[in-house]
Amino acid sequence: MPKVPYAAYLRVYEPLAAFPEPERSHWAAYARRERLPTAQDEAERALAALAAAPPRAAPARESGDAFVATVDGVLCVCPWRTRLRAWQALGEVDHWLLPGSVLDTALPPEVRRRAAAEYADWRERNPDARPWIRSALWHVPVRWFALFTDEERVFAKAGDGAEGEGRGAPRLRYRTKMVEARRRVARGLRAVREAMPQGPLAEALVDVGRWLEEFHPRSLVELDYGGLVHTIDEDRLAADRSAAEVAEGLAALAADDLERASRVYEELTDRWMAIRERQFAN
Repeated sequence: MPKVPYAAYLRVYEPLAAFPEPERSHWAAYARRERLPTAQDEAERALAALAAAPPRAAPARESGDAFVATVDGVLCVCPWRTRLRAWQALGEVDHWLLPGSVLDTALPPEVRRRAAAEYADWRERNPDARPWIRSALWHVPVRWFALFTDEERVFAKAGDGAEGEGRGAPRLRYRTKMVEARRRVARGLRAVREAMPQGPLAEALVDVGRWLEEFHPRSLVELDYGGLVHTIDEDRLAADRSAAEVAEGLAALAADDLERASRVYEELTDRWMAIRERQFAN
């Protein structure tokens, strides 16, 4: 089984100081566990819910699990918030590109309606809630790469993964400090707006920038290729330098070299579109 579904993930790890009590104490104790669950564990639990009879569109209770990382000696936590993310994913059902009959079999309309009503009721009581994890099926959104540099890229060949992280598959991820991610988004947005005042890329950068602003400034930001490593040949994955290409394109925009910026952007989007189209293969 793949480590995760064919999806990439953008995660924020916040320091314990960002969490109020008693949640802070919960995460402090949680991080001391001998074994912490992985993305594979989360995926298996989600698949089990879909395979239940009747299927569950979202967990009955919110997950008490998280990913854990240490940044400059500070313990940081990325709560899964699986229930919230499941609810939000249902709001994007029109973008799943699934035939109606397949969708209705996997998640019957009544199941989706009930989940939507539960989310609306919950949202009224928790208007400021937001997920620490964003996901994208079959691709990595171009705007995510704007948060990172090529120097922050970490690639591991198949067999070199950490215990429980799918050692039979390669792994590719980027990590950076929140202050750097915010600065790069602001710089990229400025370049895009000066060259193209209106357009989807500017809107996308604004969206991810606003999301980042909701977290502690000493957080860690991570882009994980997740299950996409199972759709890309390992040699091509090793050669992937998408963050560097986005940086090159934004630099070209800042230098008013629209021809070079357009060429870089087209090459990057064409490559990711080819990957995205594999979801329609048998």
